[in-house]
Amino acid sequence: MNEPGGSSSVEPVEIAARDGYRLSGTLFRPPDAAAGAVAIYAATGVRQEYYAHFAAYLAARGFIVLTFDYRGIGRSRRGSLRGFAARMRDWAELDGGGALDFLQRSAGDAKLFAIGHSFGGNGFGVINGIERYAAALFVGVQSGYWRHWHGAGRAGMWFLTHLLLPAVAPLVGYFPARLLGQGEDLPAGVATEWARWCRDPRYAAGALGTEGYTRFSSPIRSYWIADDSYAPLPAAEALLRLYPAAPSELKRIFPADVGAGKIGHFGFFREQFRDSLWRDAADWLLAR
Repeated sequence: MNEPGGSSSVEPVEIAARDGYRLSGTLFRPPDAAAGAVAIYAATGVRQEYYAHFAAYLAARGFIVLTFDYRGIGRSRRGSLRGFAARMRDWAELDGGGALDFLQRSAGDAKLFAIGHSFGGNGFGVINGIERYAAALFVGVQSGYWRHWHGAGRAGMWFLTHLLLPAVAPLVGYFPARLLGQGEDLPAGVATEWARWCRDPRYAAGALGTEGYTRFSSPIRSYWIADDSYAPLPAAEALLRLYPAAPSELKRIFPADVGAGKIGHFGFFREQFRDSLWRDAADWLLAR
């Protein structure tokens, strides 16, 4: 087992999205020869810094790791979001594609791997060229179709996707997610397209097509967290069905399994899970 040993190096990098937009990223390099290279695709409205400790852990396990901010988020934001043209598909096709291209240039002969958190995984199939990845690991990844939720969760998703996102974002000029305690503010085009996808039974694949999803044939492991209200089990299962050619595994994690009171949608990336969830994820990637 390749255990952490030695220190990794960390450097800020600039990534060219596929339309030329400049993205802010961070490259973590292992102390020795790389066992692989990993791109971490963030959740909606989550800055790359949230994944820094996890990325450093993977680097210590032998991986080159790339984190980055989508356009309009974190260090990839350029001034006011009012009038800023960006769609959710741009985050996947252009920004995610640019990250893939950058990672490949940085990896040398090392295998490429993707880790997607929430949107970072559910928009993965939209990226042209994902067949270059030797495997994908998902955390809290789901189809956002609102009917996959039940009870109060379904009512909340209906309100978010039918009323709140499509009404507020055009009115304000962006979606004020930070005001609602839901991460970084979102460009208006991201928020309204996200709402449209969530009203489609096949989510992004219904709006943009299934070609990328059906072409990906590398292994997928998806961690479903039992207390994650953002990714109920039907939504996680529906997302994996979009990848018919990929050998996929839905790994169910209950907080008690790892000695935790709760994990939720964001807890996987907290350092308290370094010797449990993080180790399990790194071991899986090293075995591919």
